Amino acid sequence: MDLILRNAVIAGEESAGLTDIGIDDGRIAVVQPGLSADGAEIDLGGNLVAPGFVETHIHLDKSCILDRCHSEEGNLEEAIAQVAAAKQAFTEEDVAERARRTLDKCVLQGTTHIRTHVEVDPVIGLRSLIGILPLVKEYEWALDLDVCVFPQEGLLNNPGTDELMVEGLRMGAKAVGAAPYTDTDPHGQIDRVFEMAREFDVDIDMHLDFGADPADMDVEYVCQQTQQFGYGGRVAVGHVTKFAALPEARFEEIAERLASAGVAVTVLPSTDLFLMGRDRDHNVVRGVTPAHKLLKLGVNCSLSSNNVLDPFTPFGDCSLVRMANLYANVCHVGTPEETADCFEMVTRRSAKLLRLEGYDVDAGNRADLVVLQAPDRAAAVSELAAPLYGFKHGRQTFIREAARLHRP
Repeated sequence: MDLILRNAVIAGEESAGLTDIGIDDGRIAVVQPGLSADGAEIDLGGNLVAPGFVETHIHLDKSCILDRCHSEEGNLEEAIAQVAAAKQAFTEEDVAERARRTLDKCVLQGTTHIRTHVEVDPVIGLRSLIGILPLVKEYEWALDLDVCVFPQEGLLNNPGTDELMVEGLRMGAKAVGAAPYTDTDPHGQIDRVFEMAREFDVDIDMHLDFGADPADMDVEYVCQQTQQFGYGGRVAVGHVTKFAALPEARFEEIAERLASAGVAVTVLPSTDLFLMGRDRDHNVVRGVTPAHKLLKLGVNCSLSSNNVLDPFTPFGDCSLVRMANLYANVCHVGTPEETADCFEMVTRRSAKLLRLEGYDVDAGNRADLVVLQAPDRAAAVSELAAPLYGFKHGRQTFIREAARLHRP
């Protein structure tokens, strides 16, 4: 064996107790207690081992730009305007350098798979995309990076954006994004994005239904088009803050449509909390969609970071454990089972959303793993467990020493 992880507790199989994980040639060769084999060893001392975290929705291209922006209102419209102004000065090198800073944080937090949205439009052109795409190869030692081309400021109302998105897909983007609420013709944008996805055989990842008034929603049209195009299992919608304003019966109706169409949901707690409710001076709305309730109604869901240190989210250390904990706090999650579900929404359920194959701590799968200072998934979320080790293809990517008390 190249490496043996001793005395591990596997996430999702906590009741099985301690086991050993043998890794050879970048893959998990065997999982069994008392493994009799030779090789380098790490004693995990009963800590939790999970498949690496999956960041389903992040914006690397506009991360780390707080020093270039001056937000006062803190709402969505201002964030879009501030970034639109800042990105006029973006260069390929600048985008790549800031993305590296963010990716390094992701690696240190145990993330091994990322989908990043990258904006294309007549102002930025393809500069951000050209800056990001080489990082796919540069960071393959630590994580898998997929790119989603994204029209933040509209598509049909922004001439030239369509051609740039198509060119981005030709250059190697693996998904096509959308933001219908920024377009003069929301359904027209949705239609065009489905056409692009079919032409290039890529997945769809939309920003959708951002706001507090559920009277005007596009989600049912997205479900309709998903079924019409035969795209079940390949469409995700992010934010959907309007879901949080739905009465129970209507919420369940929407959930049924999502589940039957095969449309997944990504909730972005930090951004949605920061941007929502800015028009209120009391009883401020949270705007965080209750993903754990969607899970119970058959909808696949993930939790993700979205933005890092920019006007959309002026916070962030790229910790998906922290994001799961924030979500649990805001959405009144308290039972061990529901808290464990929050962990699943940054691991297995996120992997399902990205259609990752061979993702789990099973023999034959790639050894993409994170070790957390926790006895189980619920504790990892509730106690903000620190990632201690990370592995990609069986190679160690980071180590974080556990804090130790020095008693007198």
